[in-house]
Amino acid sequence: MPQFDITIAGELNLDIILYGLPEELPLEQELLASGLVVTLGSSSAITAHNLAVLGSKVGFVTRIGDDELGRIALDRLCDVSVDVTRITQSSTSSTGLTVLLPHTRQRRILTYPGCMAEMTVADLDLAYLSSSRHFHLSSYFLHRGLVGHVASLFRQLKAAGLTISMDTNDDPSGRWDDGVQEALRLVDVLMPNEREACKLANAENLDDAIRRLLECIPLVVIKQGAKGAIAVSKGKTISVPALPVEVVDPVGAGDSFNAGFLHKYVHGADLADCVAYGNLAAACSTTRAGGTEAFREQEYWKEFFVTHTARGG
Repeated sequence: MPQFDITIAGELNLDIILYGLPEELPLEQELLASGLVVTLGSSSAITAHNLAVLGSKVGFVTRIGDDELGRIALDRLCDVSVDVTRITQSSTSSTGLTVLLPHTRQRRILTYPGCMAEMTVADLDLAYLSSSRHFHLSSYFLHRGLVGHVASLFRQLKAAGLTISMDTNDDPSGRWDDGVQEALRLVDVLMPNEREACKLANAENLDDAIRRLLECIPLVVIKQGAKGAIAVSKGKTISVPALPVEVVDPVGAGDSFNAGFLHKYVHGADLADCVAYGNLAAACSTTRAGGTEAFREQEYWKEFFVTHTARGG
């Protein structure tokens, strides 16, 4: 039997979220935020954390600095029994950090990559990553030391019998290349949002993006925020509306969706159940600040899931 349900290789950092700042940020003026949250950040770590909370066995490979930021982030993962025994530590760079400034409809995302950009294939234990049923990669374009080798890594993992999912997240350079097209051909489940899907497919609209992506990917799952989510495979489309909840913070909702979807996916659920459970996890995430705070209290998230499932969510 595999050691893990899911292994993940990815970035690890904390999020600092400052609420209440104006959308216009003038220079040389002290601006006061109305709220502050420091929480576990990064797409990979949020997905790993929430997968483990939901009951999947997760192995996580990452790179951190010898600093307090890294130790706090690792502690959050260890608290929910994510296995972090194969992490590597940088002697030259610090752990990354993201500062988020949410506004009414949009947000600013400021990231210092730190040592997440240093991780290379030499830092990955292939036998460890292969001791799983499924492998997930997030934030493709942030892994500067890996981008030229992701396709090769995927081939090795598929040869070992794993299925593979990927959420590329945004490309800060705006190029949307760096070998991603080769990697996409080896992915079983692609999990972008609408904008990312269009960028990856070089399409003007979502319908064209999905059509092009399905030419090389068996299953495309699109996160649509307030519109819910849609999953499309050849001959089958599942659409789930967003749940009616009072949104506190959408940060990390997409990563929480990934966790809910993949938790069901690796345990053999049908596609409709996978999408519905991902949608449920995403909705729960939005009711607390950051991507993991709603999942740190077992009674809270379990009651949310029961209540909203009973309502048909």
